[in-house]
Amino acid sequence: MAQALDDDAQRLAELGYKQELSRTWSGFSNFAISFSIISILAGCFTTFGQAWNNGGPLAISVGWPLISAFILIIGFCMSELVSAYPTAGGIYWWAAKLGKPIHGWFTGWLNLVGLIAVTASVDYGCATFLNITIGRFSDSWAKGDALRQTFLLFAVILVLHALINIYSHRLISVLQNVSVWWHVFGAAAVVLILIFGPSKHQSISFLFERFNNSGFGDGTTSGPTFWLYVLPLGFLLTQYTITGFDACAHVSEETHGAAKTAAKGLWQSIFYSAIGGWILLLAFLFAATDVDAVNKEFGFVGAIFTSSLSSSLATVIFGISTIGQFFCGMSCVTSMSRMTYAFSRDGAVPGWRLWSRVDKNRTPVNAIIGGCAVALLITLPALYAPPGSATPVAFLAVVSIAVIGLYLAFLIPIWLRLRAGDSFQPGPWTLGGKYKVLGWISVVEIAIISIYFILPIAPAGVPGNKDFTWTSVNYAPIAVGAVLIGIALWWALSARHWFTGPRRTVDDAEAAEPVA
Repeated sequence: MAQALDDDAQRLAELGYKQELSRTWSGFSNFAISFSIISILAGCFTTFGQAWNNGGPLAISVGWPLISAFILIIGFCMSELVSAYPTAGGIYWWAAKLGKPIHGWFTGWLNLVGLIAVTASVDYGCATFLNITIGRFSDSWAKGDALRQTFLLFAVILVLHALINIYSHRLISVLQNVSVWWHVFGAAAVVLILIFGPSKHQSISFLFERFNNSGFGDGTTSGPTFWLYVLPLGFLLTQYTITGFDACAHVSEETHGAAKTAAKGLWQSIFYSAIGGWILLLAFLFAATDVDAVNKEFGFVGAIFTSSLSSSLATVIFGISTIGQFFCGMSCVTSMSRMTYAFSRDGAVPGWRLWSRVDKNRTPVNAIIGGCAVALLITLPALYAPPGSATPVAFLAVVSIAVIGLYLAFLIPIWLRLRAGDSFQPGPWTLGGKYKVLGWISVVEIAIISIYFILPIAPAGVPGNKDFTWTSVNYAPIAVGAVLIGIALWWALSARHWFTGPRRTVDDAEAAEPVA
């Protein structure tokens, strides 16, 4: 163990940094944080309706494994990079190393925005399911203002996650491990309940049914509008659920043998989540015998449970998912705060001295508090929902921001790796000659999904539509566009004069000297 710590610290010094964070995580804990953030008990539940309404069962049964395969390819490319550069800055550091400071600048800010948005979306989803679960035990609570109640719970959950991350550094590692088994056995329990609980199930042919409840194309399930617009919008379910796996890189400075274990943890978290998530989603579809009930609740997955199961079994599923989402949000805060700390350490974030400070337990407390505060602010529009809907479009907008921000941040270093070619010096985990084809597949897939997820989610969100309402607008392009314009102007007017990329915190002599 001591030798491993020495080797890790030496490798980090060679990359230019002192060992400031506490390196107490095992390889399994590193895998566990990404597996927890991906969280099939979160994304599969909270964005199920997006796929149900935009494509139907086809978008789920076929769309999930198809998109998962593309995401796994992206994961392979990133595993090679984390193996070569196991630092807390992760993606931002890779881009700065392989390119120029401007590449690191854009990558870092996109990554940070994406991580804050995914923290907000996961904790809001957790609050939604917690609100429903409480309502199943209290009629008076169930009759309350759902949007206000959910937002209040969302704020409470954010505070709890901040406190856990601040005061329980060693406990976080343990809870990540517990989270893995909760997701494994919890998801298995949900599947078993949906197999044996309902009195009847859908046929296999139902898995290939097509729905269009989006409002686009007059509800048609054929033609270019459905195949080229509506169905791809349904893929947000998969693209959102299987994200956040960059956490393996962000906690690499806290992981033993990170050059190998973080690389393995990253792609394995995607692979096992893809399999488990598909099984879970198929169980949802087979139990969805009352299609009208699900459509009535705008594709909300809870309608499947309440229409096909007894009240007690439905409550058990809501509870399992809520706890899984709580674990997921906890892990999101950990990843987000480490990225904030690392990017601030290199002077890129305003007030960087504050956000890069660690306490006596070697925990970036200020980064945790600041990131959670911003997550709360960007979710304020979720206090309002479109007329006739119980789901705020703001939630799906925050989901889109998370997907776009994170995947664009992934794209830049993958493209730079392609450009580097044979000059790239790989770590112990490498793709070899396969990096070219896998890298180009990743770049094209990310470019396509980034375009789709800034498009309107509902007809009432299309400017010029006679039914246009601001509460239906997908503000992801506004938010992401504002960020891109803001950081571009900041770069052009100021940052290019002083931002030089990663700053060394060790001198050359210290980096070259083996740790005793």
